Amino acid sequence: MSLSDKAGFRLRSFPVLAGVLLLTALGGCQVRPLYSDGPTGSTATALASIEISEAENRVEQEVRNALIFLTSGGKSEPVNPQYHLALNVSHRTMGVLYDHTDDDDDDDDDPGAGRVVVKADYNLTKAATGETVKAGYRTAVALVDFPQQEFAKVRAIRDGENRAAKELAEIISADIAAALGR
Repeated sequence: MSLSDKAGFRLRSFPVLAGVLLLTALGGCQVRPLYSDGPTGSTATALASIEISEAENRVEQEVRNALIFLTSGGKSEPVNPQYHLALNVSHRTMGVLYDHTDDDDDDDDDPGAGRVVVKADYNLTKAATGETVKAGYRTAVALVDFPQQEFAKVRAIRDGENRAAKELAEIISADIAAALGR
């Protein structure tokens, strides 16, 4: 075998060697669907066995209702929960993008834009032992327009709170599902 044959053999075997190494590396990946069965049982069953703390205000009730729907698949809360989710929700409405370039003295009738920020602290614990499974802090923001009419402004804020609450519940639900899937 000549020197050029040895070099050609090495060049032809390189893609095969790279392919074997790539397959070996991919074999070690632990990627699986979020709601699939894990080593401890079904994630969907674990989600359906979560009891959520009572709400203290309207926005927290919106987050709680959305979480109950997302975790139980549309059913009610479990009779014998395996997990307890302590939820503390706060919200704030603030204005942004104020336009003060007009020359009139009455700036109160100018429509503007704002945002509703809904924040939640949550702690998922095992009901039997009190051991924390997942704790976190999440935020959701909904942008709103503040029209000239006062009732429309109040309704826009309420709609923004509802949108942000639903988004926040989806984020928390995904966090909890990932924790229970491990």
